[in-house]
Amino acid sequence: MWRLRTGAPWRDVPERYGPWQTAYERFARWEADGTWANLLKHVQVRGDAVGQVEWMVAVDLTVNRAHQHAAGARKRGPQTGTNWRIRTARRRARRSAGHGEG
Repeated sequence: MWRLRTGAPWRDVPERYGPWQTAYERFARWEADGTWANLLKHVQVRGDAVGQVEWMVAVDLTVNRAHQHAAGARKRGPQTGTNWRIRTARRRARRSAGHGEG
């Protein structure tokens, strides 16, 4: 729990908890066999029964935008390969088909 609370790397677990590898293996084993989920469920049910749990739903409507280089924007410099040729030909075909309508 110390590691989860602090967000520190496993290698920084205090010596009083034993070797970090042992602490990690125990944590991973308890996660895999459902021990942590059962503990959380028990604490929630017990806390709810005595009125210590306040159930609230929060919705985050934050919008994040990627930088243009992360979104597959056109790269500068010579283009290589065949994909760009195919895309360019399709764009030209769409444009020429669009000009005839109207």
